[in-house]
Amino acid sequence: MFMYRTGLAVCIAAVYPVLAVADEVVEIVAQRQPYRSLSATGATRTETDLKDLPQSARVLTADMLNDAGVNRFADALDMGSGISRQSNFGGVWDSYAVRGFTGDPNYGSDFLVNGFSSSRGYNGLRDSADIGSIEILKGPASALYGRGEPGGIINIITRKPLFQPAYTIEQSLASHHTWRSAVDLTGPLSESVAYRLNAAYEKGDSFRDTLSSRRHMVSPSLIWRLSDRTTLSYELEAFEQQAYFDRGVVAVKGVLGLIPNSRFLGERADGPMKVRSTGHQLFVQHDFNENWSLQSGFSYRDSSMMGFSTEASTLQADGRTLWRQRRYRDFSAQDWSGRIEVLGKVGAHHMLAGVDGYRFVDDRLQLRKSPNAAAPYAIDIYAPVYGGVQPVTLGPSINTREQQWQTAFYAQDQIDLGAQWKALFGVRRDAYRQTISNYNRGGLRNHQALETTSPRLGMVYQPDRQLTLYASVGKSFRPNSGIGINNESFPAESSRAYETGAKYDTADGKASGTLALYSIRKKNVLTLNPLDTNFSLAAGEVGSKGVELDVAGEIAPKSQLSFSYAYTDARVLRDNVLAVGGALANVPKQSANLMLVRTVGKATLGGGLNYVGERNGDVAISSTFRLPAYTTARLVSSYSPTPKLRLSLDIDNLFDKVYYPSSYQQTWVAPGEDRRITLKVQYKL
Repeated sequence: MFMYRTGLAVCIAAVYPVLAVADEVVEIVAQRQPYRSLSATGATRTETDLKDLPQSARVLTADMLNDAGVNRFADALDMGSGISRQSNFGGVWDSYAVRGFTGDPNYGSDFLVNGFSSSRGYNGLRDSADIGSIEILKGPASALYGRGEPGGIINIITRKPLFQPAYTIEQSLASHHTWRSAVDLTGPLSESVAYRLNAAYEKGDSFRDTLSSRRHMVSPSLIWRLSDRTTLSYELEAFEQQAYFDRGVVAVKGVLGLIPNSRFLGERADGPMKVRSTGHQLFVQHDFNENWSLQSGFSYRDSSMMGFSTEASTLQADGRTLWRQRRYRDFSAQDWSGRIEVLGKVGAHHMLAGVDGYRFVDDRLQLRKSPNAAAPYAIDIYAPVYGGVQPVTLGPSINTREQQWQTAFYAQDQIDLGAQWKALFGVRRDAYRQTISNYNRGGLRNHQALETTSPRLGMVYQPDRQLTLYASVGKSFRPNSGIGINNESFPAESSRAYETGAKYDTADGKASGTLALYSIRKKNVLTLNPLDTNFSLAAGEVGSKGVELDVAGEIAPKSQLSFSYAYTDARVLRDNVLAVGGALANVPKQSANLMLVRTVGKATLGGGLNYVGERNGDVAISSTFRLPAYTTARLVSSYSPTPKLRLSLDIDNLFDKVYYPSSYQQTWVAPGEDRRITLKVQYKL
């Protein structure tokens, strides 16, 4: 049968151990959990066993992330199949593609936090300090969440308050004079209220010449048991990032490696780009009885990005003189969203119905000065001299306000069809409005509205307790934000996805694997316009088909494995601008990730490999520029002399491989970091 508890209810259950009387001594013994997770909440908004989901789903557990020494959201996603890094907008935010689909290039890639969209706006590089686990949910999610990518969606589950005191402090030192401090504090404030505080501060230099960065985040949270049946919880997340805008290195006439990966081609005098994001989440859950409950939530996020940048424009015929463009950006956004839903069980039916909506406001001001023969603002890529005269007068290129409103109704039914069969039906109806005011054209307004229905259907067959076969089909949509070069709004993306696969659990339940095959077609994909990178264009129709394999768990006593492999064929199918048949940028056909960790007494020792195949490195018309394949290795180790103290030593890019994880064009290629050594101390008070 489907396990039927809501995601919020799971969090609540986790923080309500029985309170001991005052004179009772309670001993808490921590145990390592297997890399295999039993359930995911984001896929259906109910805690459903992974094997009962008619889709591929992977959960990156807390122990897995800790063993891997993950401090960055993007590093964690490398462990999932079919996820490829995309151009990260000068290092400002996380950008990735799931099954070849990236999303809106005007913002970072889509992700949820506790089931709420948290990627609209300007939110920087996501820190891991408050991440409890990460759910990688493949396939279209529009039947539940509305606008989204057909390849899949990422749901971050944050760390929740506990009613048992636990205090952890963490200090790490890493290459390039980088240091990081973090705390994780939780415990009761009363018999009915508990708190948690996660915070981190990081500062350091970079493998890129002359650059440095600083970022910090604070995330307090509370949970309050109003009664035996009603619970309220609140989370705040405040983040600030100061880092130099960095478009990377250039490929000279299509050839990479002629300048070192450390070479910075911007100007330190620009100062850092400042990104700030503050998010609030409020949840209320009420259980009417054992079978019926109501849950509601509200989210508000305010974000901004501001600063100057010097960016590569054109490499001249001599192959060494790089003309550059200077830009100033002042972007800000506000995102309000809320939902209320009822969950119930009647016989074999596990039902959910709800309404939700959001309002999003995005203000963008961008000034720029493009180079010309009289004022090339140039740099010699082989012998750079910084500190030249910078363009002072910048002209307006973008000055817009975009507003989005969306309301929706959705319903879902998970049905037990006997002992071996299960079905999932879902449908969602969205109404969406968008208004864009272009102040560069006297406040000229552009309006559009749409209504769309997103259905979802899945079947599960379990011939025995270990094997699961499944199939699913779903539709999704995404309204495109922004305006084109001619002040036109963009049509919404629409897509259809098919998936089938098999899941297998070992007899002892300590390991599991999923094999998935899929086919997706998507229309009106938005990409940056290669004729003018200040604007975007809809790239016609694209498609992706592939095979994925994910395996995780304890494969031998005290030996944990995480393995993923993906074959992804993502191409342009129909377009008037991009080359038909061309591969989508930064999406490798072959990719794989492996991590193996063994516990020996008080120590752990392990390692990993990450392989990314050759891929298209340019979105421009008929480009033949390719990013080379690469394999990086990592070493992870830890030693715990006492139950309270953990020492770890991790080495990323163990063999100091030169590689390029992503690019946008030949003058904007992101270089991979060199060997990085991190020493960390964790202490539980």
